[in-house]
Amino acid sequence: MLRWLLGGREAQGPAEKTSLLFIGEEQPKNCYTELQVLKGHFDIVRFLVQIDDFRFASADDDGLVFVWNIQTGERLHELRGHTQQITAITGFKMKTADIWCSMILTASSDRTISLWDVDNGNRVHTVSELQSSVKCLLALERLDLWLSGGNDLCVWNRNFELLCKMEPFTDAGITTFIELPKNCIVAAVDKELIIYRLTLSTCDEQKWDIQEIRRLRDHQDNIRALINVNDWAFASGSHIGEVIIWDSLSWMIIANTRVFAETANANEQPEIKITPFKQQEMSIQHLASDGEYVVAAVGNGIYLYNLLTRNVTAYKKNAHDSNVLQILKFSEKHLISCSEDGSVRMWELQDLPLAAEPASSGFFGMWGFGRPTKPTSQHLKKTPESAPQRTLELMGDLIGHSGAVQMFLYFKDNGLVTCSADNLIILWKDGARESRLRSIALFQKLEQNSRM
Repeated sequence: MLRWLLGGREAQGPAEKTSLLFIGEEQPKNCYTELQVLKGHFDIVRFLVQIDDFRFASADDDGLVFVWNIQTGERLHELRGHTQQITAITGFKMKTADIWCSMILTASSDRTISLWDVDNGNRVHTVSELQSSVKCLLALERLDLWLSGGNDLCVWNRNFELLCKMEPFTDAGITTFIELPKNCIVAAVDKELIIYRLTLSTCDEQKWDIQEIRRLRDHQDNIRALINVNDWAFASGSHIGEVIIWDSLSWMIIANTRVFAETANANEQPEIKITPFKQQEMSIQHLASDGEYVVAAVGNGIYLYNLLTRNVTAYKKNAHDSNVLQILKFSEKHLISCSEDGSVRMWELQDLPLAAEPASSGFFGMWGFGRPTKPTSQHLKKTPESAPQRTLELMGDLIGHSGAVQMFLYFKDNGLVTCSADNLIILWKDGARESRLRSIALFQKLEQNSRM
């Protein structure tokens, strides 16, 4: 059982296990030595959303949404209403009669959107017969509005009244969007980033209008990831490994790069074309940031870029046996990642030994800050690239899922939650902490019984 929990797991599918990353049964730095399996879903669990410090929701391809207690693993509510796959979900707070309520918005392939009160499990509003499926949702609590994106962009108020709508998009439509300062929104549509601004209608103060402000056409391929870095910057990543950092106010490029650009140069047989698998390895699967670092999941690798020192602090080209689907830097020295290979891994930033692998010249090596309009190719070629100062060392391999781990939520002291294509949700707990809590609860119960 311990071996199943902590190590000794074979790679799934055709991918080969990276022997250098095998951690074995002894994982002294891995605190997650207890797990609890949550069952109830009957299809792939693709989404997790945090409600508060003690609750989260999960959504699957059957259209089911469950609300769980992170501490006990108890299923609090079962939200039924959708008939097909959940395509987007987001949580937010809504003030009703001077009381803040926790709400969840869900969108489905059945072309409906529903608003749920997670405190009682009731469906508050629903809109149906949409022209197409919604791919992303964004709640703007400050403006008491929410947006839905897909083949069109719609702005709604809290009563599910459609305030305004943009013309339908061609091809893939909007895949994701985020909020920017000054009531602006940036949406990813194929290779473009489109900036919109929300303004109050001059005719009615309760109505809002949305206008397209600018189109950013600097990406060469479809945009796969879009995040806020901090109050003044946001980042986007594409299918062919482009990563661009943008100014949130001026929408100008602060820095950009092409990931794994050295692959073709390192190939001894340049006439061999890049295979589809190689193309997949270059893709930006996920981006994350804590304001100081930008962490990129590139194929099955992890790269950590420091915005202050302007260089790659650490990287691991083969962090997993397959594509990394999510990554998070949850403390100054620690990261968590999950992958299509079914693994969840914990990483620790350590000082680099004297003899170390040099930094990849194709990843963030070209990053720099300044005016994007100024030619910099010659200057960058003359500037020596900085080697990473630290290394990513595997400190924990959480084995429990038998399918691709779609995503995870980190609840600090309350543990980690993962969902997978195996229809399961797993709560990973700090074994030492849980043991202490059980002991305290037992002593308190004995003391109560002794007083009776």
